[in-house]
Amino acid sequence: MSQAFAKILGGENVEAYSAGSKPSGIVNPKAIAAMKELGYDLSTHDSKSLDEVKQYAPFDAVVTMGCGDACPWMPATRFVDWQIPDPKHMEPANFNQVRDLIRDQVAALLATIQ
Repeated sequence: MSQAFAKILGGENVEAYSAGSKPSGIVNPKAIAAMKELGYDLSTHDSKSLDEVKQYAPFDAVVTMGCGDACPWMPATRFVDWQIPDPKHMEPANFNQVRDLIRDQVAALLATIQ
């Protein structure tokens, strides 16, 4: 969702990549539904590994989301860790609250780097 919000809010001025230390290979259907409510088709995205996105480094910013046991490192000017709860098992209303928190965090980050 963070990659989608970066594209939505940053437009053509932003290149964003999303990856995980343990990608599942699929995008969470709840995330697809939550973004569809905002008019964004997240079903076109896929779950990628860190190795798949490192070719685009160095980055202006690398954001981790409460990385806990596996904090990845990528070449970047800035590193940010957002303490965002994992919404994977949340009901839709709570999932959407996390979605909106991610949107707000992305907007704040973009305001500092654009």
